[in-house]
Amino acid sequence: MQRRFATENWDNALELGPVTVLTGQDQGKYPHGNSILVTGDNETILVDPSLTIADRGISFDVDRILLSHVHEDHIPGMSRLPDIPVLCHEEDAIGLTSLDGLMSMYGLPEEIEEEFRKEVLEDFSYAPSKRVSTFTDGATIHLGGVNIEVIHTPGHTRGHCAFLIPEARTAYLGDIELSGFGPYYFDAWSSLESFENSLQVCGEIDADHFVTFHHKWVVSGRDQFLNMLRDFGSVITKRELAMLDFMSEPKSLEECALQRFVYRPAVATKFVHHVETRSAQIHIDRMLADGRLIQVTESSFRAT
Repeated sequence: MQRRFATENWDNALELGPVTVLTGQDQGKYPHGNSILVTGDNETILVDPSLTIADRGISFDVDRILLSHVHEDHIPGMSRLPDIPVLCHEEDAIGLTSLDGLMSMYGLPEEIEEEFRKEVLEDFSYAPSKRVSTFTDGATIHLGGVNIEVIHTPGHTRGHCAFLIPEARTAYLGDIELSGFGPYYFDAWSSLESFENSLQVCGEIDADHFVTFHHKWVVSGRDQFLNMLRDFGSVITKRELAMLDFMSEPKSLEECALQRFVYRPAVATKFVHHVETRSAQIHIDRMLADGRLIQVTESSFRAT
């Protein structure tokens, strides 16, 4: 039987040898994203089936689904392929087996979680997966003449991974997205320190093309990628420097959250205050530990 390929029915698909980049609606801006197909002699794997794929449907052959991590925007297209085997890192598998498991990864306040549960079910078509297999760091997925090498890059989630396809000189980085927003490490299963380590790991990946889930397009050229990766990581330092400047006089956690060091003032979503509070707490804890902040009262802190 002749196999069906994505480029036959997918606008703006970009072929990089055995890798096909399927650009999401709005250039991959949340809630959409950029998925990839990796095609070998024996099978084809779809990586991070986006909301765009869920909306458009599947017009090409897929044998397995591979996830960089388990978050609501990386799985909607699975609804089009309910019986296809799914692979993810063992640390994130809980998010595929039940909605409660997925919610535990976020750690949202009860009043936000209730609304978000409904959104995940209705807008992102969440359903527990029946055929989940897991892998660990260093695993290789063989497709027949083409391989996908797993590189564990935790921080965004515990099981977040990048994938290297050596035959295409292409790396897929998931939500290490190289955007001006910077790293996102504000969920219950996130870690700032792990994210920083993962940025170093990504800088060592030997590839010519780098694809991210929420970036506008493929980054080609190692020098350009390294510059963008450095700028992306520098947002962490900018957040802390801005906090230290703000905290030249004693400030509380709530005052720091209201000041906003993550989101722009115009952004108004149900998550903003929760994320700003989490971010402020993460950075206050770190800067207390390394001496850049001191505790002035039970609830206030000041830069040293």
